[in-house]
Amino acid sequence: MDINEQIKSQLEENPIIIYMKGTPQAPQCGFSSRTVQALMACGERFAFVNILDNQELREGLKTYSNWPTYPQLYINGELVGGCDIVLEMSESGELAEMVKAAAKEQEA
Repeated sequence: MDINEQIKSQLEENPIIIYMKGTPQAPQCGFSSRTVQALMACGERFAFVNILDNQELREGLKTYSNWPTYPQLYINGELVGGCDIVLEMSESGELAEMVKAAAKEQEA
């Protein structure tokens, strides 16, 4: 499976997924830490991928998403954005709405 197929598979299998440095319990950078905290505040389950564990994925995702930095949050297969965008959406309430809607779709 090539890296693009791997990414597509991860996005199809996980309606809410964050590609980050480290894990939600032990983020390896401040941007990942703040982004995952905003996501956790929504109260729904989400998947994560530690990009530090896979250099090929780390580089391939930048090309796939056309987004050069991490973390990257995807909801329903669509790139939402990185830290600044996620934090803005969290403050406005938009993030919680999107996350809850995606979680509800998964349950259905």
